[in-house]
Amino acid sequence: MIILGVDPGSARTGYGAIATDGRRHRLLERGALAPPARLDLPGRLHFIHQGIAALIARLRPDAVAVEDVFHAANTRTALVLGHVRGVILLSAAEAGLPVTAFPPATVKVQITGFGRAQKAQVALMVARMLDLPGDGEPGDAADALAVALCRAHLQAAALVSARGGPA
Repeated sequence: MIILGVDPGSARTGYGAIATDGRRHRLLERGALAPPARLDLPGRLHFIHQGIAALIARLRPDAVAVEDVFHAANTRTALVLGHVRGVILLSAAEAGLPVTAFPPATVKVQITGFGRAQKAQVALMVARMLDLPGDGEPGDAADALAVALCRAHLQAAALVSARGGPA
């Protein structure tokens, strides 16, 4: 199964694609979509929509996982992130893909075992889970890979539960 994870952001939207069998995970691609700063919000949303749609067309994922909008102190920031998340959901819907959204704390628990883990801790565990060299690089792509890994872990756990326990 191929899962495309996305970490929404209006300045940088991180993405990461993994191939997984539920137990072993392999990195396919990671990066960030960074609209030019001169673009207004509609222009940035268009840029992100086109970028996610192109990734979906090229990588052909089976599912998309996206991080939920966190509770921002700044209402405007939360609203803008909601718009970005909307174009990501639209891209997935246009491709007929299932989308799962996860709160940041759920992602952190699934990746590190601690819901208030720091970005560096998440990046380190992502690197370990994907057998990447080094200690991982915190950032938008690492966060997106964490979301994809969260989806893979929870799906595997659901399959085990549905079967009545480990095989």
